[in-house]
Amino acid sequence: PGSCPDLCKCSEPAKTVKCVNRNLTAVPPDLPPYVRNLFLTGNRLAVLPPGAFPAQRLPDLSALNLSGNHLRAVEAGALALPALRQLDLSGNPLLSLSPQAFGEGGSPLEELALRGALRDHGVLLSLATMLQSGALHNLSRLELADNGLLLLPPGMFTALPALQQLDLSNNSLVGLGNVSFQGLGQLQSLNLSDNSLGVLRNDTLAQFRSLPFLRRISLGRNAWVCDCAIEDLVAWLKESDQVEGKEALTCAYPDKMLGKALLKINSLDLNCSVPIDLPSQLQTSYVFLGIVLALIGAIFLLVLYLNRKGIKKWMHNIRDACRDHMEGYHYRYEINADPRLTNLSSNSDV
Repeated sequence: PGSCPDLCKCSEPAKTVKCVNRNLTAVPPDLPPYVRNLFLTGNRLAVLPPGAFPAQRLPDLSALNLSGNHLRAVEAGALALPALRQLDLSGNPLLSLSPQAFGEGGSPLEELALRGALRDHGVLLSLATMLQSGALHNLSRLELADNGLLLLPPGMFTALPALQQLDLSNNSLVGLGNVSFQGLGQLQSLNLSDNSLGVLRNDTLAQFRSLPFLRRISLGRNAWVCDCAIEDLVAWLKESDQVEGKEALTCAYPDKMLGKALLKINSLDLNCSVPIDLPSQLQTSYVFLGIVLALIGAIFLLVLYLNRKGIKKWMHNIRDACRDHMEGYHYRYEINADPRLTNLSSNSDV
């Protein structure tokens, strides 16, 4: 029972087993029961099936590192360990993550690292379902960096009351409008650096203000758009002590504001005029168009009135011309209808 698996290194005093870069294709079945810290990194574990880590044989396993393998699927019950506190799945090209991977009754897990493991959108949705179910309600640290995330599923963090550290750095997040931080009453650190954020809206800033323990927010290396929409963010930065290194935050767009520090922006730089809502603007345009058309109609009627005699004479002339023309047609019709008049007309032409 205390033996060490082949291709692994074990230390019973340290309660540690390391099976690193051994091209293993499955979890060793003969792991010693004393293990608390297990490193299975740099191998070729394609799938974690149910019971991959038997709970009865590994009752004390608390730290599990599975980073840098080739994991594509984590099936239901694969990580149902009663003492598991730390899990690292970073660097795995996951395509399937069961919402019941930690079992039916939830998990005592406190730290979860998924750096570079959520490139597939379906896996992200599965993770959101797992988190929203409350299966990881003890989670205090969540690392989702390096995943190329554009948007996060709504309500993804609402069932994480113990979360203290959230790392969303080095993604491609373009906005946080659908993200709720309201349930994160214990949140202390939020890393949003190295994303594509152009602005933070007032509702998001209000959530940051409402979190009592949030004291470290990282916003560096984002593509801040310094137009009128950034006024709320600038005002919050000037009054808040939550943002680390806020003096280094600079504008990325437009070109005239490139490199300008956000803390040095004022209303004159943005040249924001009073906005005009679109319905009022359209209503004004319709009124103006109606006035113009009415004026044109009035002028037309006035011209007709002033030239009424000439128009009447012109219409009489047209009527006379039409009558003469029709009489000519009538005369020729009578000639063509009588053969004698036709011969007479021909002799007259000769």
